[in-house]
Amino acid sequence: MSATTPFFALNHMSAPQLSITDFFDLAADLGVGGVEIRNDLAGNAIEDGTSPVAVRQAAEARDLRILSINALQRFNDWTPERAAEAEALIAYAGACGAEALVLVPVNDGSGRANGERQANLRIALKALRPVLEAAGIIGLVEPLGFESCSLRSKSEAVEAIVALGAEDRFRLVHDTFHHCLAGEETLFVAHTGLVHISSVDDASISLREMRDGHRVLVGDHDRLGNAEQISALLEGGYRGLFSFEPFSDSVHRAADPRGALRDSMAHILEKTGIEKAARVPA
Repeated sequence: MSATTPFFALNHMSAPQLSITDFFDLAADLGVGGVEIRNDLAGNAIEDGTSPVAVRQAAEARDLRILSINALQRFNDWTPERAAEAEALIAYAGACGAEALVLVPVNDGSGRANGERQANLRIALKALRPVLEAAGIIGLVEPLGFESCSLRSKSEAVEAIVALGAEDRFRLVHDTFHHCLAGEETLFVAHTGLVHISSVDDASISLREMRDGHRVLVGDHDRLGNAEQISALLEGGYRGLFSFEPFSDSVHRAADPRGALRDSMAHILEKTGIEKAARVPA
């Protein structure tokens, strides 16, 4: 694999208006290396009851890796209900061929106290580890940069993972949006399993005011430094995928999502000085 070539992927949030098969068709047409499916899109897999076998077959027919199910929400608020939800999602991931389950922390302002948040994180990781191991699934911990989040710091996530000796089962999601909001300079490339990319173009809002709804495709007016983050990750040895995850309605309503994504890919390649994206080898 080239040391300087990013490999793109698509999170279903990049085109949530599409059915799962149409989304896979889009990904295959763009030549990306993999896809992320979601459990929070109404009327779509997994919410519509699509069988995991059908999802697996649709991905295999298009030669697509299913990188993750996104996501187990509030994973660090471990309760019997959370355990049941985790087991169901992990079982679905295993059956559909997904390689990982994204783990999203509590983001409502609770659980942020020093000591409390670290303890809650370790409780959840300890509980998740044997279930993930049994299914052969990786847990992708995604710290969120919002001030309301109970896990903003990748350093805290890495500290807990290493303390548990669980580096083989848990990795990080580096999200360019959340990395910028959190203000954490260290990249933790060796612990990173996936990168989410999106941009904020709106010049009228402050960093603290940025929310998911502001996240668009990476282009000329990017305020988050995506090109710099991507280049630094590659220079640091990251060899995984860069997955588009925009949440803005303007992206979701795009008349030509294929063209918009292709333009964003071309922009990133130009800004990073990389010639072309290629499919990740199996």
